Amino acid sequence: MIVLDGASELPPDRPPLSKKLLAGVIEPAAARQPIAARLDELSLDLRLGSRAESLDVTARTITLDDGSRLAFDGLVLATGATPRRLDTALAGVHTLRTLEDCLAIRADLESAPRRLVVIGAGFIGAEVAATARSMGVEVTILESADLPMQRVLPGAIGGFVAELLAGEGVDVRLGVTVDHLEGGDRVERVVLGDGTAIDADVVVAGIGVVPSTGWLEGSGLTLGNGVLCDETCLAAPGVVAAGDLARWPNPLYGETMRIEQWDNAIEQGAYAGRRLLQTDAVPYAPVPWFWSDLFDRKLQLAGRVGPGDHMEIVDGSLEERRFVALFRREDRCVAVLGVNRPRFVVQLRMQMTVPFSWTDAMAVFGR
Repeated sequence: MIVLDGASELPPDRPPLSKKLLAGVIEPAAARQPIAARLDELSLDLRLGSRAESLDVTARTITLDDGSRLAFDGLVLATGATPRRLDTALAGVHTLRTLEDCLAIRADLESAPRRLVVIGAGFIGAEVAATARSMGVEVTILESADLPMQRVLPGAIGGFVAELLAGEGVDVRLGVTVDHLEGGDRVERVVLGDGTAIDADVVVAGIGVVPSTGWLEGSGLTLGNGVLCDETCLAAPGVVAAGDLARWPNPLYGETMRIEQWDNAIEQGAYAGRRLLQTDAVPYAPVPWFWSDLFDRKLQLAGRVGPGDHMEIVDGSLEERRFVALFRREDRCVAVLGVNRPRFVVQLRMQMTVPFSWTDAMAVFGR
């Protein structure tokens, strides 16, 4: 088995990048993927620093950056996504995706003065803001939407996140746009659309990612917000996709989805590898799952929240900053969100692997 990766080293375990590693609580060695210690035991031809440049599905060949070609019988595509970047050459402006990104941000935050502006209040932006604030950094977070995390969470939860950040001293500015950055060699200010200037020594952009499909143009695959697959992650005969790159119909939710989550990348990668060896595979139908650490609060979401879903808090309260919220679509519970309530989230996640009625979900809480 040949494994190609354009990076010169194995990528790290990503969750610590916006949390403990960024804060300096752990060092890079502690963020290594568990599989790294077992590579010698596996029958892998691991080729780091070797980048795939193009794919020909019909000929079943990959062209590499050195011009050579590889033939394949089965292919797993897992090239992930690339962060959107700000149009600037100023030093001190970062995205967070790799170990190098994390260490560069950390080095900037450890120098003085330390005024950080985070652009984007999605999960990466909110986590970076919370981590930096816990390091004693002066933090401003900017979001063009009315509330944080609006693409994934309903308004009430976005409002909770905004209050949580503000309560810890983060300057939260919602409904604002960034016009441009100013500075000499390094960034010094972020100028908003209304002309307001915010002093900044460091800027981190958390403005989303784009699936890494550029090299697949003309390959014969169906592209569009990722690589389109069938219910079994098959993109073409002998070709499967997994992780941030894959877009597939999840029969559990009746929705074609692409999931940018650490847990899904692991599970879907394992599934996709098995799929190559099977002709009658069971569809890939996971319950999407993620978590986020913000100060002393752990947010965990299992399921898929839609814009029209009804939310009901069934344990605790927003004011306590410790609660469980269920999400209803017609007569079905489609998601559960817990803040410092891991037991309930794990329990309901297991039950949602099949269609889970609202009545049964409420019964878990004696309702």
